[in-house]
Amino acid sequence: MPLADRYPLLATIDSPADLRRLPESELEPLSRELRDFLVHTVSQMGGHFAAGLGTVELTVALHYVYDTPADRLVWDVGHQAYPHKVLTGRRDRLQTIKLKDGLAPFPSRAESEYDTFGVGHSSTSISAALGMALAAAQTGQKRRVVAVIGDGAMSAGQAFEAMNHAGPLKPDLLVILNDNKMSISENVGALSLYFARVLSGRAYTALREGSKKILRRLPAMWEFARRSEEHMKGMVLPGTLFEELGFNYTGPVDGHDVGELVAQLTRLRDAKGLQFLHVVTQKGKGYAPAEADPIKWHGPGPFDPSSGTIFKEKSTGPAYSQVFGQWLCDMAERDPRGVGITPAMREGSGLVEFSRRFPDRYFDVAIAEQHAVTVAAGMACEGVRPVVAIYSTFLQRGYDQLIHDVALQNLPVTFAIDRGGVVGGDGATHQGAFDLSYLRCIPNLVVMAPADENECRQMLYTAVTLDGPAAVRYPRGPGPGAFIEQDMHALPVGRAEVRRDGGSGLLLLAFGTMVAPCAALAGRLDATLVNMRFVKPLDEELVCRLAATHECIVTLEENAIAGGAGSAVSECLAARGVEREVHRIGIPDRFIEHGSREDCLAMAGLDAPGIERAIARIWPARPTVLAAAGGRPGAA
Repeated sequence: MPLADRYPLLATIDSPADLRRLPESELEPLSRELRDFLVHTVSQMGGHFAAGLGTVELTVALHYVYDTPADRLVWDVGHQAYPHKVLTGRRDRLQTIKLKDGLAPFPSRAESEYDTFGVGHSSTSISAALGMALAAAQTGQKRRVVAVIGDGAMSAGQAFEAMNHAGPLKPDLLVILNDNKMSISENVGALSLYFARVLSGRAYTALREGSKKILRRLPAMWEFARRSEEHMKGMVLPGTLFEELGFNYTGPVDGHDVGELVAQLTRLRDAKGLQFLHVVTQKGKGYAPAEADPIKWHGPGPFDPSSGTIFKEKSTGPAYSQVFGQWLCDMAERDPRGVGITPAMREGSGLVEFSRRFPDRYFDVAIAEQHAVTVAAGMACEGVRPVVAIYSTFLQRGYDQLIHDVALQNLPVTFAIDRGGVVGGDGATHQGAFDLSYLRCIPNLVVMAPADENECRQMLYTAVTLDGPAAVRYPRGPGPGAFIEQDMHALPVGRAEVRRDGGSGLLLLAFGTMVAPCAALAGRLDATLVNMRFVKPLDEELVCRLAATHECIVTLEENAIAGGAGSAVSECLAARGVEREVHRIGIPDRFIEHGSREDCLAMAGLDAPGIERAIARIWPARPTVLAAAGGRPGAA
């Protein structure tokens, strides 16, 4: 069916300028069309879903009232921004989102002038918008600046740091809280509970809604009721908190009433100083399955929009996150000191079963990675054995705490680092490309990278047996399909495993995920293959012994080449006076964009053909064994 037949209003919107030409009466039917378009488009390829359904009316109202892109609109996280992409000239490419060479998964300055700030990690919008507002004042620009924060992002400290900074400066800035009671999982924390308790209170609801329906006909009584509402709001609503920070608080407002949103935004558009609009929305709004289970529908794969059936991807085995989740449950049964900590990533990190079986030992700290690390340190001081389940890209946000609060005090905290290496569709903001580099320079920290699922389980067990901090770093998705032993045993710390003795003079030192794709290659080249296992401490004795008997050394890692595991090998040999050139293959010195995980590995030169091409250039002694030519992407 042609777009104009199914979506007669949406088909006319190629930019917000087109939207602003519509009469206000057509915004509600446009919102219905936009929501239906999202359902049917995302059903074909998957992607972030429920959050965007909840921001349809808000997005329409914002672009209707504000002169974007001259006025700056800053989204937080980016899960909410699919409607924004549709209305800003990317409607006909939405089906390419997250795919190689397709639309970026989150707002991206390189993609559109309407994406004023690139996002992917939570809670940056107020800081960025404040910077833009201050810059506008500095340069005499009259543009307006709006930050939309939601999906649980208000639970992170950076949001309050920005508001605390803004308070005494009082620039012209509007902050919109999209309060949908959800991040990816349910929101947690005192502020979230306060919102929920107050907004569900009968007295406030009756006063607000009842007065609107009955007292508008009696002007004097309506004014009395309005003032009473404001008085009650000051006593019980969080407006007092935001007003103490210097913001003029408005709300809560129904985030699915596009007319009310337009009215409020029009009033606030020309208001001077700091404004705060509290908008209440429903994640998954308008699609019954997503309304009923917004966690499941946060980021589904392709699905049947009629039945709500999500099509399952074929799996070759359990994902590493599932291996971790099962291990944590098994460990909790053995050791009552064990606890699990996550910064709002229960589902993604594989903690659902643990949270159900051991609720008193499960701690979701909300989107607060710094706090997650330090609270684990505090627990470890008192004899508890905390395990912090965190994505590689999110641990970057807790780096100071990892050094200052954990490693410096040599506390036994285990870091289960998920999404190490390339992650696929979430793109550059989520690629775990740097953790081996930023971890291996920290004293006291043991760093491990498993070659398969069983080794992951045993490394996690090894980590909790140590008297100091340890990190086990594993990739997204399933492993090579190794048999997983139920028994757990500690690996000898700092000892690698020779997988194959070769006679060609070529030595392959593979870390983590690179072991599996090197296995067949090592056989064809008659190369020695070592599963290095430990990035820190490195098996220096084995490396030096093998270096003495091999002509060419190649290291392979799914991490940035700069400062990574291969650099550790080079440093080791140099320190011991072993003169051997080390060729390092890893993620090159650029950000890897979005696509499937296989696409991202290929972009980095770390898929099997890319590795072969790189080694063909490094080791020309066997030119007939490898396919000829080809450069060496990902090699240094």
